[in-house]
Amino acid sequence: MGGTKRTRIAKQFDVNLFGLAEATKAVLPTMRKQGSGTIVNVSSIGGKVYGPLGAWYHATKHALEGWSDCLRLEVSQFGINVVVIQPGVINTGFAEAMDQKLTDDSSGPYKELKQIIANMMKNTTKPGKYSEPSVIAHTISKAIRSKKPKTRYAAGKMAKQTLLARKLLSDKSFDKMFLMMLQNYGKQ
Repeated sequence: MGGTKRTRIAKQFDVNLFGLAEATKAVLPTMRKQGSGTIVNVSSIGGKVYGPLGAWYHATKHALEGWSDCLRLEVSQFGINVVVIQPGVINTGFAEAMDQKLTDDSSGPYKELKQIIANMMKNTTKPGKYSEPSVIAHTISKAIRSKKPKTRYAAGKMAKQTLLARKLLSDKSFDKMFLMMLQNYGKQ
């Protein structure tokens, strides 16, 4: 793995997991002392599902989900809650960034797949296909105000449906569904 690619991967883990862990480490002594608190970690539906060309992003979100679950067990004895927010399709610029990444290097053996994924990403930027970030802010507020928060909150377009499909389908069935979706976008 080249140095530049490794640096981009390390940055993703720094932002999506390690930075969050350091912030949590900083507030835990106060929460333990007061015997309460709620830690809210924003993951993604990408922490439970996966797709082609997103391996490192999904790896960071899967890691965040597992880290949050372990942390929840560790801090519950101190009256501290750990909540995971799982956004669906949110208007954050993620799709545009992915599109740029996919079209910047559109050569090689994955050229056709990159174009299909880029088309899928463009579809999510159309009005009505995404939720605004305020949906996630509202969900975080709800979790913080709750006396007994859920461990996970799915919010935003396609979040609940996608997570339900992943829960109900076997790996092979989920793969088949995703590959069929790719075929449909490839025909457009």
